[in-house]
Amino acid sequence: MSEQPRRPRKPGKPYRRPQKDPVRLLAFEALRAVDERDAYANLVLPPLLRKAREKEGPEKFDARDAALATELVYGTLRRQGTYDAVIADCVDRPLREVDPPVLDVLSLGVHQLLGTRIPTHAAVSASVELARVVLGDGRAKFVNAVLRKVARDDLDGWLARVAPPYDEDPEDHLAVVHSHPRWVVSALWDSLGGGRAGIEELLAADNERPEVTLVARPGRATRDELLGEEAAVAGRWSPYAVRLSEGGEPGAVEAVREGRAGVQDEGSQLVALALADAPLDGPDRRWLDGCAGPGGKAALLGALAAERGAFLIASEKQPHRAGLVAKALAGNPGPYQVIAADGTRPPWRPGSFDRVLVDVPCTGLGALRRRPEARWRRRPEDLDGFAPLQRGLLREALEAVRVGGVVAYATCSPHLAETRAVVADVLKRRPGAELLDARPLLPGVPALGEGPDVQLWPHVHGTDAMYLALVRRTS
Repeated sequence: MSEQPRRPRKPGKPYRRPQKDPVRLLAFEALRAVDERDAYANLVLPPLLRKAREKEGPEKFDARDAALATELVYGTLRRQGTYDAVIADCVDRPLREVDPPVLDVLSLGVHQLLGTRIPTHAAVSASVELARVVLGDGRAKFVNAVLRKVARDDLDGWLARVAPPYDEDPEDHLAVVHSHPRWVVSALWDSLGGGRAGIEELLAADNERPEVTLVARPGRATRDELLGEEAAVAGRWSPYAVRLSEGGEPGAVEAVREGRAGVQDEGSQLVALALADAPLDGPDRRWLDGCAGPGGKAALLGALAAERGAFLIASEKQPHRAGLVAKALAGNPGPYQVIAADGTRPPWRPGSFDRVLVDVPCTGLGALRRRPEARWRRRPEDLDGFAPLQRGLLREALEAVRVGGVVAYATCSPHLAETRAVVADVLKRRPGAELLDARPLLPGVPALGEGPDVQLWPHVHGTDAMYLALVRRTS
């Protein structure tokens, strides 16, 4: 029997090196920094984008690249809880057993599939190519398999599958659909009150991209000057606020570069303005910002104080943050001093000030639009850590102000444990102080509740969820 001749083997496909996509690679680097170093995206992303813009050659970024990279990072972080539920339904192991870099690539891919208008084929192929670059070919196959499963349905279809019915578990349903931890949903709902519609609107607002808001610092810039900038419109409530429409770049505004204007949420502006306009009994010469870092409110207060001939002391415990305050106040037309001091053990004498602001450290649940990763980082037990500090700062602020003077207690959190509970507890233990009605000091701002304190909301006022209580020392 004669041997059959062997058929020649088909030549294998030549190995193709993975193609680097600078936009998606940058987005991945930003997510890794947030995960590995507990960094904040709003601090990590700008230098990465700046470095990418400065590159020469094919990897140089243009404005469209920067916009896409920004959307990929913030969109992925905002919807992380929803995307985790979808990915968990598509893998054969608990998510905790998936390597974090792999999960970041998957999340970026899922966001492109379910949260953007990028075509399905492009979203999958670009994500697999990214996986080949940063993870290797082996794990890229896993990414490919998972994303192809995800691509079989749209976001609404996936939510119907992975979110429990509202009637069975309202909080868990809202947590999955709106991508917030369950305990945050519960806390926000308690603070907001009301039924389903309000909490859904609030959670949805947390997932929207916030507008960039500028403040024209009095005596140094005017709102009309800022309104002359491209894509600028007047703020809703503050007479010094200007909003930049999508794509507006604060660094391109001359007044911002010169420090005569700054980036500051309108809710933050309203807190400073309310303290500055609160009625006093007696002189109005010495003001204190007791928790001044990073300096936005201090810069606005300093400008307002200068118009009245008042002296501002801006105090910040952390020296590096005190440096940021000094930078924000540089060029202020009136007298001021920046110091590094602990507001719970202050160096100033009791009764030294006419107006005092304490914008206390908190969980930051009121700024989830700007810092979406904070919702995944915070835990209910964090409230116990902040509580003594918040009470201590308010107690010392009431000692620092003279009789007849006013203290503004502010926090960028609507959680009742950080707002009304703190104020009520301190005032119960300290006679000689009374709450003032803050609502008349925010003229034109609607839906401020029954008072006397004020809670702002993203879905109602378009601001961060700032809380404000004004307290006058009476004895």
